[in-house]
Amino acid sequence: MISVKKFIFNPFQVNAYVLYDETGECIFIDPAVSDEKEFNTLTGFVKENNLIPKMIVNTHAHIDHIIGNYDVASRYKIKLATHPDAEGFLTNALKTAEAFGLPMSHVKEIDIYIDGNTKVKFGDSCIKALHTPGHADGSICLYSEKDSFVVTGDVLFYESIGRTDLQTGNYDLLQKSIWEELFTLPDDTKVYPGHGPDTTIGHEKTHNPFVAIGME
Repeated sequence: MISVKKFIFNPFQVNAYVLYDETGECIFIDPAVSDEKEFNTLTGFVKENNLIPKMIVNTHAHIDHIIGNYDVASRYKIKLATHPDAEGFLTNALKTAEAFGLPMSHVKEIDIYIDGNTKVKFGDSCIKALHTPGHADGSICLYSEKDSFVVTGDVLFYESIGRTDLQTGNYDLLQKSIWEELFTLPDDTKVYPGHGPDTTIGHEKTHNPFVAIGME
């Protein structure tokens, strides 16, 4: 069984996740630490629970989600995995961080490319990547059928969706991604978003004003 630990990091209030199972192996999803206190909070949790970090996975490469990649990868000597279409954001990441006043001196390169249906494995567990562009090129969600949850990054939020007015954003494409990749999951699937509170697929199908399919 996969356990999910959520942290809220950096001025953009990113939900950063640690996924781990009974073996002690874990992965980080968007470990967006932006200062020493946040870094110590994350590494302290790993140490206290005797976890063995195996990989970082980015749901997408907007600056608020990637800011902690380099430091966390360096600390644990682990690789970064994400969709190849996210690479363009990494090229300009230092300039973007400077523009937002975020402390970032290095950019972690992508080591492993993930596409739709790629299986991400750690310990005795496996989650599947879903390619979900629309908020940003290279956006992916991470789905555990066995444990009935999906990490959606900035694709789907509680009664909301990711912005589509930023670079490579496209509302029609985001709507398509949500309808075809997320709303086809079971209604009781728990949604762990990139910002804000948790929700479920069923709730969003009927209550999300941007993409609901069950509203009259």
